[in-house]
Amino acid sequence: MTKNMTGGEAMAMAAKANGIKQVFGIPGAQIYPLFDAFAREDFDVIVPRHEQTAGYMAMGAAKSTGKPSAMAVVPGPGVLNASAALCTAMGNCSEVLCLVGQVPSTYLGVGRGHLHELADQAGTLNSIIKDAVRIDKVEDSSAVMNAAFETMTSGRPGPVSVEMCWDTMAQNWDVDIGAGAKQGNKPELDLDLIKAAAKAISSAKKPMIMCGSGAQDASAEVKALAELLNCPVTAFRSGRGVVAEDHPLSMPPVAARVLWDECDLLIGVGSRLEMPYMRWVAGSVYHKEPTDDRTLVRIEIDQDELDRFVPDFGLLADSADACQALISELESQVNPDSWRRDEIAEVKAKAWKLIHKVQPQMDYLNVIREVLPRDGCYIPELSQMGFATWAGGMPIYEPRTYISEGFQGNLGFGFPTALGVKAANPDRAVVSVTGDGGFMFGMQDLATAAQYGIGLVTLVFNNNSFGNVRRDQQMGFGGRLIGADLVNPDFMLLAESFGVTGYRVSTPEELKPVLAKAIDDDKPALIEVMTETGSEAAAWEFINIYDTPELG
Repeated sequence: MTKNMTGGEAMAMAAKANGIKQVFGIPGAQIYPLFDAFAREDFDVIVPRHEQTAGYMAMGAAKSTGKPSAMAVVPGPGVLNASAALCTAMGNCSEVLCLVGQVPSTYLGVGRGHLHELADQAGTLNSIIKDAVRIDKVEDSSAVMNAAFETMTSGRPGPVSVEMCWDTMAQNWDVDIGAGAKQGNKPELDLDLIKAAAKAISSAKKPMIMCGSGAQDASAEVKALAELLNCPVTAFRSGRGVVAEDHPLSMPPVAARVLWDECDLLIGVGSRLEMPYMRWVAGSVYHKEPTDDRTLVRIEIDQDELDRFVPDFGLLADSADACQALISELESQVNPDSWRRDEIAEVKAKAWKLIHKVQPQMDYLNVIREVLPRDGCYIPELSQMGFATWAGGMPIYEPRTYISEGFQGNLGFGFPTALGVKAANPDRAVVSVTGDGGFMFGMQDLATAAQYGIGLVTLVFNNNSFGNVRRDQQMGFGGRLIGADLVNPDFMLLAESFGVTGYRVSTPEELKPVLAKAIDDDKPALIEVMTETGSEAAAWEFINIYDTPELG
């Protein structure tokens, strides 16, 4: 049905037809008609205090729900402010729709210096995200938006931007907004390749499964495949929780590294396999294929990824579909050794004991895990606490409950991402665990938590430093400290000034009741954990594991 509407309304309604109801963004001159449409069409709009936060909130919402999420910002500096979040979303495969304005249509490509003009905004964004497109004709709004959603959700998911010129967005047009796109198109299975991979798997003596973010929606299938093979399953960051880490076959990286030496076949499910082929080998030389003699089976939905690191069997497929197809082939072929569970249990117990040398982080993580519900969401940060979770120090029990920054490693992503997780999952407990350095990248958005009643519980471990920088300078640069130590505000006064409940603790024992209360209250809360500068043990020996760990 044709209706007269502004370009901004057409943009909003085409997004709504594709399931978008919540938007994180900041209004501005070029996108006023878009925000006016959000208001008139009853979108749930959350306005943070920085465009980067808008991007991270959309990423957190998308990553925790497995559904597309949207942000909206002005062009030029607005979208550039959000670009760090967008490149993180690209790195961790998040379905983020970036709605962005543009200069008036007659100024496109002219270089006259119009407000917020970039020489090539779409080209700039295309260098860091999956695609960047423009709606030039408002009557094409549905078609352009639907194509954007297909791109965003098909193959390896990733962010897409859709822009519209200032004048186009403000003018009225006769537009027909149709149905949304068919999202998440999947490749067809190559059944001959499935049979060949299954034959190799059936002959393996000690197979292992490794999960990445592409396995997050294949939890049941991965678990069933692991149980059929009676083999260990592990993950680094983005694959955490695919198989509950208290399952007898699920194991943290340290334990998996011990069994790696005898592993003769690896099944990578939706994973770049960073851990075994980049962090378990010394040096930083890129190899296009494995240099060991293990058989490698990769399940990947992105052919480019299979080309970047070439396996023996590259299954271009949705993870759930491929795992189920392998199960069907293998059910009559395998007779796994039952004793492997005993071996796995022994190695897990010893590895868990070993990583407890990472103190005081492990004692705090044990408290957090005890208090946080199984389905509660944990968002780390690039911090001493975060690195301890990379080593497996925080067991994860359900998919999409550990929200990683992926390979981009963006300092400051944790707190704003967690705001988005909680906004999209208001009935679940969500905890952000950050350091003082990373938190201060976005601490102004305590105001956002307070204004919108986002019941996020944020733990700030305050060691008055960029802890990793400080340690690296002490160990590798003669102890010459530069830019490592911080002078922080009084975080309790800060919380009070934003209208957020603040707590200060100094030990794991003090943290436990405070965290339990904050989660139960379900209101914005800031818990400062006082930590002596330089007191944390490094977790890196359990992340970059070049030699087999001695478990004792």
